Amino acid sequence: MTNITKPNEVQRDWIVLDAKGERFGRLLTKAAVLLRGKHKPGYTPNVDCGDFVVIINASQAVVTGANKAEDKLYHRHSGYFGSVKSEKFSDLLANKPEKLYKLAMRGMLPKTKLGREMIKKLKVYAGSEHPHTAQIAKEGK
Repeated sequence: MTNITKPNEVQRDWIVLDAKGERFGRLLTKAAVLLRGKHKPGYTPNVDCGDFVVIINASQAVVTGANKAEDKLYHRHSGYFGSVKSEKFSDLLANKPEKLYKLAMRGMLPKTKLGREMIKKLKVYAGSEHPHTAQIAKEGK
């Protein structure tokens, strides 16, 4: 018989991932697996059984590719005609890495209420300091 994890049975850990020298996409896929809870034996698709993920040194991630940092754009639209605003990947990484990581992670998680709950467990910090030192039990690989 298959065990189905119930929301009140979920054990959540706090995991720190250091982005210094890591590839941007590879780091985010690791974080997405941890946020969804797919690394746990009791994974249930319709229950948020993932861990909290803290990413430090977010502005020091590495992007491979010839011009990927300059060519990749993130768009937003208010709904009015001609109101598309675009930001370059490199500008976001330099100025607002927290926003960049949240935008990229949003595409990797479910597009439902469950996904919106999961992304709230992602904490991103540009430097190496973070306020979650009391909760941290594990260091990411």
